[in-house]
Amino acid sequence: MKVRSSVFASFVLICEVIGVAVFLRGFFPVSVKSSLSSKSKLSDLPAEPLTGSSPNSTRLPHPLFKRVVIMLVDALREDFVFGPNGRIYMPYTRHVVEKGSSKSFVAKARPPTVTMPRIKALTTGSIPGFIDVVMNLNSPAMLEDNLIWQAKTAGRRIIFYGDDTWVRLFPKHFMEFDGTTSFFVSDYTEVDNNVTRHLDSTLKRDDWDILILHYLGLDHIGHISGPHSSLIQPKLLEMDDILKKIHNALDSKDTEGSLPYLLVLCGDHGMSETGSHGGSSEPEVSTPLVLISPAFKRKAVPAGMDIPAVVEQVDLTPTLALGLGLPISQNSVGHVIPGVLEETSLRDRLRYLHINGHQLSCLLKDTIPDYEKEAGFEQFRVAEKAHGNWMKLYLEGNTSEVLTNMGKKVLKQYLEALAAMSSCLSKQLGKYDMYSMIAGMMFVFQLLLVLLLALPEALSAEAVVDLPVLSALVSLPFYLLCLLLASVHVLVCTSAESSCYFCSLSWGLVFAAVAFSSAMFCILVSMLTRRLLPAPTHRKSPLRSSGSEWWLSELDVLLLAGTIGHTLSLASSSFIEEEHQTWYFLLNTLCLAVFQDVCRKYFREQRDSGDEEEYILPSKDCHPSAHPKPEVFSEKWLALATPPFTLVCIRLVRSLNQTGVQWAHLPDLGHWLNSSEHKVVLSLLAAFCLVLIYFLVQRRCSLVSKVALALGLLGVYSYRAAVGNVSFPWQHSGQALSKGTVEARFVYVFVLGILFTGTKDLLRSQIITADAKLKSRGLWEIYSGLVLLFSLLFRAHNLPVLCCCLLIQTFMARFIWRKLHYDAAQTTIMHYWFGQAFFYFQGNSSNIATIDISVGFVGLESYVEAPAIILTALSTYAGPLLWTCHLVCYLSSERDRSPVAISHGCYCLALLRSVPAAAYIVLVTVLRYHLFIWSVFSPKLLYESMHLLLTAGMCLFFNTMEQSHSKS
Repeated sequence: MKVRSSVFASFVLICEVIGVAVFLRGFFPVSVKSSLSSKSKLSDLPAEPLTGSSPNSTRLPHPLFKRVVIMLVDALREDFVFGPNGRIYMPYTRHVVEKGSSKSFVAKARPPTVTMPRIKALTTGSIPGFIDVVMNLNSPAMLEDNLIWQAKTAGRRIIFYGDDTWVRLFPKHFMEFDGTTSFFVSDYTEVDNNVTRHLDSTLKRDDWDILILHYLGLDHIGHISGPHSSLIQPKLLEMDDILKKIHNALDSKDTEGSLPYLLVLCGDHGMSETGSHGGSSEPEVSTPLVLISPAFKRKAVPAGMDIPAVVEQVDLTPTLALGLGLPISQNSVGHVIPGVLEETSLRDRLRYLHINGHQLSCLLKDTIPDYEKEAGFEQFRVAEKAHGNWMKLYLEGNTSEVLTNMGKKVLKQYLEALAAMSSCLSKQLGKYDMYSMIAGMMFVFQLLLVLLLALPEALSAEAVVDLPVLSALVSLPFYLLCLLLASVHVLVCTSAESSCYFCSLSWGLVFAAVAFSSAMFCILVSMLTRRLLPAPTHRKSPLRSSGSEWWLSELDVLLLAGTIGHTLSLASSSFIEEEHQTWYFLLNTLCLAVFQDVCRKYFREQRDSGDEEEYILPSKDCHPSAHPKPEVFSEKWLALATPPFTLVCIRLVRSLNQTGVQWAHLPDLGHWLNSSEHKVVLSLLAAFCLVLIYFLVQRRCSLVSKVALALGLLGVYSYRAAVGNVSFPWQHSGQALSKGTVEARFVYVFVLGILFTGTKDLLRSQIITADAKLKSRGLWEIYSGLVLLFSLLFRAHNLPVLCCCLLIQTFMARFIWRKLHYDAAQTTIMHYWFGQAFFYFQGNSSNIATIDISVGFVGLESYVEAPAIILTALSTYAGPLLWTCHLVCYLSSERDRSPVAISHGCYCLALLRSVPAAAYIVLVTVLRYHLFIWSVFSPKLLYESMHLLLTAGMCLFFNTMEQSHSKS
């Protein structure tokens, strides 16, 4: 069966997306959970250890606290409270920490540091899986054992105000609640006022036991302007005043002889130096944990403050459970914070630790087959036995110092055992579904090998791939493979100890996957045989071949070596963290290689042939005497200047955004431009960039699109002025004109208008008339619509990145790719490299924390899931999308180029994406127990998967253009 290479490449990419999806479902594990479906109960608590007699009663110590108020400030960094500016940002909190009845800790959150997984960690004590990053957008109800369920079951009355993620996770658990959306990041005022307005009336009431407040304003400010914004201090002072109000209200109701209250101040995660979160940097994982209660001794520190002890964020769950007299959640991997128990009796302390140890040991038994070999489990058994001996002496009335020393020793043994078991369970982040991982990986690799074997045919003059589909489907090996794979599937699914996702699929889907995989394997073997055996007749040779032999230019060697070298570099965590450096190096090297080609064409070959110059730079006028020399002269020097000019642009945009890990904390030009002192400079720069964008883009648009583009870019500047990034000359006192919603929607209207005009021209060129000029204009107008959209979504200081992108595309297309006669494969690889580099020029990295989610709400008054996801994805991958769209426009507009150029470009793009994607899933499988698997390799896997999906969509667009080009 013969198919065009563009159709074949698009089909392979779509199938690879399915294979990667299956792999992701197996790779991102479910959290460590007990196999018992029931939840913990008080009746399940172990007996108090006692040596030499029947087991003691299941006595529980009395609850430590009557009321608990949890004040969770989203994105509250540790240094906002404990750092040098803590006394300025939160003076009352700092005073309580230093001299009040409080306990202070630095709570370490595990990546991914996004809100929903952190709430799960705080309420269940477990470490959520990395896939919860995706679930964060639409949180389902939590079914596993958790603190909120335990409190409600015990009759505790719970009130909640704040982030509506809690309401979705715990429906019907709260006596009273008022949720606010967490994704509309443009609002950092009303979102907190909606929480605080309930406080006065709630604090006066006595009909509640647990009050949870989740404030979002600080997190939203971080997303908008970063941790060093002038908005940070007022917001933290507001949070400090709220804490003071709660503390004073609780103090006024505290009576002698009754159980004390507990006020908890904490953050779900921190904030990176760019204001985002999701990664594993120290500012993102370090959050303050302040416990305030009359049960604690009042401190009197003469100067400064003690360095807070470091605990795990999940340790708060068992601490609150025991403090409220509740069972610890079954899946909790945390251990009780010892400092909270200091004022209780020794017997109660030992009992608390014993209950926590019993829960951890049960979870250890349920999740680790050889749990008895774990040091923590053995330590717990030793401590439990020593506890029994101590209890025997205690019940006998022994009051000697020996008993006290013995109790302290048992206490120390328990703490060591709890720390060891908690650490062991934390490392067991989950159970990989190896069957789904291997199935997805083999599926992707089969497709990649078929793609590679079809390379000579796909890049031939016909751009047609001959797939032996029929012979594969009627061959005996195909049916034998189907039987073999079906047998393996049945064997794995019936003998697996844990359920596999692939086993849960219907038999129809499984049979289709088995048949497709078997067919692909037979096609692969058939194509390999055809390549290895000499063909009786010579096929038409591929591009840039002499006879039947391939030859590679110096530029080809560079492009291949760079692409392969980048793929190999993904095996190193350091190279992934600083991947932008790899692309910057490759891009600089590419510019030097192109410069060498330009010099060779215009100088060395010119000496060999007197009329070579006219061949390289053909004049639009066919007559040789029609003033060719001045045009040739200017074009020659502009071509020579293009590579150095590109290097200058690259150096400029590199300085705008520090990215990666090693140097992300250093100030960059973007920070300087965004400071309030340089607002005028940023305004002038933004205005200049928007004007330049107009002149670079409008040249090939229709008159209607030119007007729409001009008005749209004016709307972009108005939007930036409305949200306070830049200023109008007539704007008074620096106040924002509005929230920017109207201005952004004004721009969206023109974006849709330009896209509609371009689509109309494309359809006319394909259906009504085969007009290549009309088709070229339609493509360019679609490209112009995307440029206008990205102008709106880019932050003001990133507009020079968009300008430099357009400038480089203009100069390279006019003076390099066209004049040096680079073929479609070379041009495609160059576009791909530039697209990857501009992904990092925007400020992106392989870390989830650099995703700018604020762009998902440009022009929206409330959170709407689909537009927010689409806008965020488009903004994040603006660089690769712009360069891929320009590639389509460029290959379609070249009249003297081969009619199969678009097909070659599509195939090369598919291959460039497939190789690193397939290689990377093998790497993460091999390195799945690496120390940095969740902090470095997993985020990169999500980026690679999303990039593969977008490339599949772009290849479908290529395929459409190739069809219309062949008709033309």
